[in-house]
Amino acid sequence: MSLSRRAALAGLPLSALALAACNPNADQRSGDSSSLRFSWWGNTDRLKATEAMLALFTEQNPEVTVSTEPGDIAGYWDRLNTAVAAGDEPDVITMGGAYPSEYAARGLLLDLGSFPEILDLSALDAAALDPGTVDGTVVAVPTGTNAPAMVVNPAILDAAGVDLPDTATWTWDDYVELSRAVSEGTEQGTYGSGTVLTHDSLDLWARQHGQNLYTEAGALGLDEATVQGFLELSARLVDTGASPGADVLVELTDAGAEQTLMGTGQAAFMATWSSSLTALSEAAGTDLELVPLPGEGQRPGAWLQPSQMYTVSARSALPEQAVALVSFLLTDPGAARLVLTDRGVPAVASQREEILEELSATAQAEVDYIDRLAGMDLAPTWIGPDGSTAIEEITPRYQQEVLFARMTPADAAAGWFEEATAAIAS
Repeated sequence: MSLSRRAALAGLPLSALALAACNPNADQRSGDSSSLRFSWWGNTDRLKATEAMLALFTEQNPEVTVSTEPGDIAGYWDRLNTAVAAGDEPDVITMGGAYPSEYAARGLLLDLGSFPEILDLSALDAAALDPGTVDGTVVAVPTGTNAPAMVVNPAILDAAGVDLPDTATWTWDDYVELSRAVSEGTEQGTYGSGTVLTHDSLDLWARQHGQNLYTEAGALGLDEATVQGFLELSARLVDTGASPGADVLVELTDAGAEQTLMGTGQAAFMATWSSSLTALSEAAGTDLELVPLPGEGQRPGAWLQPSQMYTVSARSALPEQAVALVSFLLTDPGAARLVLTDRGVPAVASQREEILEELSATAQAEVDYIDRLAGMDLAPTWIGPDGSTAIEEITPRYQQEVLFARMTPADAAAGWFEEATAAIAS
């Protein structure tokens, strides 16, 4: 399952955090009396949509102006760190990954729940608020959401003479056997499973087994046996021929849609993010489907993952207006029609309804999938603790040792657990 949700989102450099913590201007408010600053990252299409949304906002709120500070993701965090250290960060800041937790720990983010008359947090999907909640306080809200899912190519199933089972109840055992049958029933080079099981797959596996990768307190929330079971599943897919060999899987790690086996029409299944459906369908040149992952019928492991998050500086000179801008971006129907799913599937049900008819069939399927998850009782999601980014490198290293038969799943799980425990304890 290629579910890299934390890549390139490591914590703030300690020097920047230290400067922010001891900044003599930390309790002063930035900005002037009438202008908001809004920072975000993205391409030219997002730039056009953002400018159009902000024009609509200022039309509705003529007493406020908004200056945008767009940037490329590569230099975004360095520029933001510098601004924070100088006490000159934007009013509304787009974030991702573990950044909200780290900024909140320094008292730099506004409690978004303290303005209920401006921002109605109850309008957002409850599960989508978890990743932006720190010590019970909502400091970040999702621009849109995404979720783990299974993409299916029905044409390959037909070619193999294999029927798709009831995906509301199928298990990982079913998935292995079904994928093996597809591999055997199709030409060489085509496989049932084009899935690359990764670190985030382990997170989902743990949740399906009543555990979590991390606890709310920042400790490991899964046991060694659960890690072993995940590694055994990884090995079974390779050993049974359900998926390609270890060498091919390693090459496919983090591949773009066009390079994946699903994108090249050589796989019946791929566990990935729900937002990948459109890109994979376009790459494959055929209509693909989105279904729940195996095991979800027994105990849901999926979560609503923010594509990005909006935060407000605690030092903003215009906190009410900044929160009003965030509320507008999340809930205004006109804004929804302008951005569609560019920042993820809206985390507000009314916004999803607003854009549905404007979307392609595959994008509609992505929205429907998120809508179903939003109505479910999902396990909570917590931002990884300090050191958790190191564990993202530990997981594939031990997994590869198992796939290349250099370690047993039991030995690899023991090694993983020892290193992971040390990583977050240091």
